[in-house]
Amino acid sequence: MTSANIFNPAQMPDPDLVKQAQAAIDEFAQSSAPGIWPAINKEQLITEMRSRIQDPFSVDQGRQPFCGPSSILFELIRRNPPKYVQICRNLYQVGGFNAQTKWVQPSDKLRLSKGNLQMPQADWMVVATLRESENLLFPVQPDAPDIIRNISGMTKPWEMQGWVQEILGYRDAKVTTAFVMGDFQVMQEATDILNAGGVALMLITAEGLLSNSPPPIPFPSHWVALAGDVSIQTGSFTKPGRISFDIFTWARKMHIDVAEGPFKSYFWAAVTGRP
Repeated sequence: MTSANIFNPAQMPDPDLVKQAQAAIDEFAQSSAPGIWPAINKEQLITEMRSRIQDPFSVDQGRQPFCGPSSILFELIRRNPPKYVQICRNLYQVGGFNAQTKWVQPSDKLRLSKGNLQMPQADWMVVATLRESENLLFPVQPDAPDIIRNISGMTKPWEMQGWVQEILGYRDAKVTTAFVMGDFQVMQEATDILNAGGVALMLITAEGLLSNSPPPIPFPSHWVALAGDVSIQTGSFTKPGRISFDIFTWARKMHIDVAEGPFKSYFWAAVTGRP
């Protein structure tokens, strides 16, 4: 595992779409319409939006348990930066935005919260709204006790599938579990979809694939976005297989290079959206 934001141009937004997004941010910056999020400073919001459309890998969940919606936000900016700007402006000025089939808005309690956000303002406004929109019992609050924040921040595969459809606009979205289809087979399908212009989000054990402290019992704990540069080497009786790939997580690009055994232990499912 290595970590370095050395970008493949294919992993970055289309330059023409970035120019459109920059113009939309300029227009937003000049607007005199007031914001309705007391904890969000417009100048800081604009600054962070500009950095995101130049580098989607800078989306940062900070200390909040928002890996699922943060991966969705990364893909939104990477593939449709003008839509990202529109969503941010609508949230800030109106308090909601149109997804593919529904209106998405935060509760008044979330919008008016003034606690320590523990992450950048622009990212908080979008991902907290997405996360809360799926919660039935537990509210999303920036400074709630850790146990409440962790429960309210948990993202299920079917929620990711819904966001792939509603936020990213892919009608053909599905969840594929690795223990049913086979880990390498699921990754190959995800890679093919990614290379065809789709998206692939992965549910993994972060402690096993992203750190040097694997848990005694593997468990699904973290969502990441597959970013490309995938290499799958099938194993044999005498030689184990190996896999390597780039992902987005924790405000950076990471390169994973791991043997087949650990990968099978720590990879659980993929949510894909096919164009």
